[in-house]
Amino acid sequence: MTKKRSPSSHSESASVLTPAYGGRFMREPIPKFTLPKDEMDADSAYRLIHDELMLDGNARLNLATFVTTWMEPQAQRLMSETFDKNMIDKDEYPNTAMIEERCIKIVANLFNAPSEATGSSAIGSSEAVMLAGMAMKWNWRARQRAKGKPTDKPNLILGTNVQVVWEKFCRYWDVEPRYVPMAPDRYVIDPEDTISKIDENTIGIVAILGTTFTGEYEPIKEVHDALVASNASTGFEVPLHVDAASGGFVAPFLQPELEWDFRLPLVKSINVSGHKYGLVYPGVGWVVWRDKSELPEDLIFHVNYLGGDMPTFTLNFSRPGNQIVGQYYNFLRLGRTGYKQVMENLGSIAQQLSARIAQMGPFELLSDGSAIPVFAFKVKNPEDYSVYDVSDHLRAYGWQVPAYSMPEGAESIHVLRIVVREGFSYDMGEMLLADLTKVIEKLEQNSSAQSNDNSGGFAHV
Repeated sequence: MTKKRSPSSHSESASVLTPAYGGRFMREPIPKFTLPKDEMDADSAYRLIHDELMLDGNARLNLATFVTTWMEPQAQRLMSETFDKNMIDKDEYPNTAMIEERCIKIVANLFNAPSEATGSSAIGSSEAVMLAGMAMKWNWRARQRAKGKPTDKPNLILGTNVQVVWEKFCRYWDVEPRYVPMAPDRYVIDPEDTISKIDENTIGIVAILGTTFTGEYEPIKEVHDALVASNASTGFEVPLHVDAASGGFVAPFLQPELEWDFRLPLVKSINVSGHKYGLVYPGVGWVVWRDKSELPEDLIFHVNYLGGDMPTFTLNFSRPGNQIVGQYYNFLRLGRTGYKQVMENLGSIAQQLSARIAQMGPFELLSDGSAIPVFAFKVKNPEDYSVYDVSDHLRAYGWQVPAYSMPEGAESIHVLRIVVREGFSYDMGEMLLADLTKVIEKLEQNSSAQSNDNSGGFAHV
């Protein structure tokens, strides 16, 4: 009597006999926008998605993003072990909650905050910005109500060089943005122009520690000191918020004497991205307030359905705790000395790279990477070829170098920007320079050929 094979044993046999790309799922198209009718085995699903993702750009060659693209294997292992921990459920995961609180205190200490400082983790600086902006608006509204004044026309003063999340905040929370324009030779806010926009409806001023356009620090202390004088003369209580998304984990190590943080009394809140120079995979951010009075109590929700009273101030509810674990790993692993070494190395690479690019001839630097490890440069003769041509041709070698126009006030200037991150070495810099040289040679040949064609045409006419 022949023994029948079970479905599972048949499946196992078929799996053994079928080559990796010989199965039905590899020979036929799968539905892209509806659920497939039947299931598929795990290996096939993995291979299909893995192969599609190969067409993405190489993250390590992406010089556009500020976001971390490399972490140590031990950090990756810790983060993979904690994907399943819901950060909001602090009663169920008390040790993860304790690590979050430690990170907040470490960041506050790094920013020279008073002992009574408070803060929160966030998905990234985008959420942190929203939380800080809400606190500024709520505090302003309370001050207005105490004076019996209207609260229907709040405004926020910020440069045209801010990251788009600030524009989102103003639109979503019905706040008038009052923009300080840039200038062709100035890509940060001007203190005098900034202060001139204040009135009784101003909820705060935003200054940036490391702009995304050029990597420069804004003159935060100068803005602060001008704001002190303005508040004294007007009686207003306008606070200063520092968007340190890019520079918050750089300045304390490379420019520790620079006064930009809670050493300045009117700096009431600071946001920073853990997934930028905090060296963590996306997404994690932090926001810190000088003291609890700067975080209105009615913005804090107390949740108890998960098994205990849990105060929370976030826009997102459920999110994994693994990014916070990754941040804490870096804090323990690197310490002040380690972060300083990383930032010095990145700064050195950025400055050497920018200097070499300036020496090539066709380019002019707008910044050199001496603030954060980011620099921008433009083409001297854009009538021959543009920054967009350079960017497009670099993609042929795998490099992603963004080209864009500067913000309002300097929009006629078009630049390329390079972000140097952990994982970018001197050798990679040499490779980039070699490929950039090839690109310039090709573009100049094309420009010369085009010029000859044009002159020949005119001569014939």
